Amino acid sequence: MDFHDSAPEASFRSEVRAFIAGQCPPGIRRRGLGAMFGGGGWDDIRLGTEAYRQLNADWAKKLADRGWIAPAWPQEYGGAGMTVMQQFIFNQEMAAAGAPKGGNYGIGTGWAGPTIILYGTEDQKQRYLPPIVRGEAIWCQGFSEPGAGSDLASLQTRATKDGDDYVVNGQKIWTSGAHVSDYMILLARTDPEAPKHKGISYFIVDMKSAGIEVRPLVNMAGNHDFNEVFFENVRVPKENLLGEENRGWYVGTTTLDFERSGIATSVSHGLMVRDLAAFVREHRDDDYVSKSRALRHEIADRAVESEVEQMLCTRVVSMQNRGLVPNKESSIAKLYSSELDIRIAVTAMRALGAYSQLRRGSVRAQFNGRAESAYLYATTSTVGGGTSEIQRNIIAARGLGLPRA
Repeated sequence: MDFHDSAPEASFRSEVRAFIAGQCPPGIRRRGLGAMFGGGGWDDIRLGTEAYRQLNADWAKKLADRGWIAPAWPQEYGGAGMTVMQQFIFNQEMAAAGAPKGGNYGIGTGWAGPTIILYGTEDQKQRYLPPIVRGEAIWCQGFSEPGAGSDLASLQTRATKDGDDYVVNGQKIWTSGAHVSDYMILLARTDPEAPKHKGISYFIVDMKSAGIEVRPLVNMAGNHDFNEVFFENVRVPKENLLGEENRGWYVGTTTLDFERSGIATSVSHGLMVRDLAAFVREHRDDDYVSKSRALRHEIADRAVESEVEQMLCTRVVSMQNRGLVPNKESSIAKLYSSELDIRIAVTAMRALGAYSQLRRGSVRAQFNGRAESAYLYATTSTVGGGTSEIQRNIIAARGLGLPRA
């Protein structure tokens, strides 16, 4: 691995940094603990003030004009056609500045769009990709079910062919952003007699279709990010099938590979630790900050771990840059990152002691209630994108060559 930018990479980094500094309004930037745990989640784009929405929309257009809403996509589909290293630098600088990525909170640009590019027909690409890169279409992911999470191939939502349509019946759960989404990428069973991995198909579903009911799942932090989605005789046109019928499991695993390849979180973790360290230094004589001598060592541990995380992510990018396909390496980085989320949140709780349990808006809440919010949100980190247990299985089987059973 080379940790230093080449001359062209350094020039590109300067270009991205200058663009963000000159074009991204400070009012929509969020970084460190505030970026990950201080916002209102999926409702921001719809429930924020009109001024906030307009600033976001203006910034998204500036990104779209450069192809930077979907920097990895080919230019013919509205992306920037960036190299692997350019994508890495772009994500680093956006995260460091706390600049929003514009558009669709990651699912449209990061998972649905790339899957459509790989498996979609030309008609599907022309229909669905341009609104994503213009920031006009929000997507959600209909994979998990009440009885099919880690064992996703056990899903039972059915799609039955009926003339020129498929008729979908079933339920999905933990569907992030379904309440504000325009489209869903859906896995449904089309051949109930086939082995469980063989009879699944992948669909694009218009969320305005008759028969779809979205019910909110408010998390313990009090935010409405997740939903359960019910399908009752929902008609999906056959042209919305993505890839081959009954081959959707293999399309879906491609989507999950995109989901597990994010790299900006390591930068955010480093900023979070620095935010916490600065707060503790500034307020060390106040009664709401822990006086434990072990606290400084614990914060130092988190700082070292965030650097280790960046090294693991750089390893993944280095492999991609050499034309290799990271597999166990991506799972190692994802596992480490998810569990570091929790360790950082626990350290923030210890730093504020009993005050850490106070929420934003409480009279005596310190650090804007971020410690409590961070702790509650961190519990989801080791589940989303594949549980820690799943990641350990991948590392054991593909990395260490251990048997599956």
